Parts: sequence; C-alpha cells; structure tokens
Amino acid sequence: MIRGLYDWTIRLADHPRALWALAAVAFVESSVFPIPPDVLMIPMILARPSRAWLIAAVALAASVLGGLLGYAIGALLFDSVGQPILAFYGKTEAGLAFAQRFNDYGAWAVLIAGVTPFPFKVITIVSGWTGLGLPVFIIASIIARGLRFFVVAGLLWQFGAPIRDFIERRLGLMFTLFIALLVGGFALVRYL
Repeated sequence: MIRGLYDWTIRLADHPRALWALAAVAFVESSVFPIPPDVLMIPMILARPSRAWLIAAVALAASVLGGLLGYAIGALLFDSVGQPILAFYGKTEAGLAFAQRFNDYGAWAVLIAGVTPFPFKVITIVSGWTGLGLPVFIIASIIARGLRFFVVAGLLWQFGAPIRDFIERRLGLMFTLFIALLVGGFALVRYL
C-alpha cells in the first residue's frame, strides 16, 4: 500500500497540474488540513530537481496565504465561538493572560511552528485569536516557511538522487518516521 501511494505521488509530481495540487495542499495545511505540503513537495522535487526552487516558491506563497486564512479564522471566530466558551468556564481572565503572553513571543512561535513538524495551523489560528500584529505574523510566516521549504528544496536539489534511493529502499521506515513526526506535532499541541 505504501509503495503504491509513493508511486502515485511520484507520478503526480510530473503531472501538468502538480504545482496547483501542491498550492492547494500548502494553502489548506496552514489553516485546517493536517497533512503537510512536504508530502507532495518532496516527490515533486525528486521527480524534477530542475524545478526545486519553483516548487519551494509555490509552497511558500500558498502556505503564507493559507496562514492568513488561519489568522482570519482566529480573529473572526473567537468573539462568536471562543469568547463565550471561556466565559462559560470562567476562564476569560486566563484567556486574556494567555493572549498577552503569546503576543509577547508570538513572532518566535510563528517562526518555530513554521519550520518544525508542529502543526502550523494551530499557530496561525492562535495568532489571529490573540491579535498578534498582522505585519509581524506575515513576516515571521514568510521567514519560517521560506526557510523550511527552501532548505528542503536545496537539499533535494543538491543530493536528490541518493536521497531518492534511500527513501525508496527504506520506504516503510520513512513512512513510519513521517507519521511519528506528524503525531508528535499534534501531541505537542495538546500538551501546550
């Protein structure tokens, strides 16, 4: 099953609409979708290393735009959904204190979440909810996601063939590692 999914993804990477699929995944991943764009980006670069920088740029642009959607979700839905819940549980003051602490270090939170397996959508929504300055959010998102996507693109562009051989020989291990990182990111969210 994993081999079939991998082969399908490699074939998709060479499809004329592959960049659009990557853009869609990167966009929704930054606000609601649990699967990171790396799932498409890595095979796309392995299949066509000459397009590594274009692929990273598409992932970056779509991810930042999707982050703005996440920010809007946090900013626009908190008053109608989040605030009444906090009030019901008597946690309005605690929520305000958290928002202040988050905004004190918000740029760092966006940077860290943007380059690690930590679910970026959580930070985009919390950034909107707490009212983190939009310019700070956008700049931190561009730096973090740019760093993440362009470092991956650069490594795959430089060392693509050996990495592809490694992935294909150890596909089960790579899939398990990816799932562990994904689950670990969600577990980290739960305990923060």
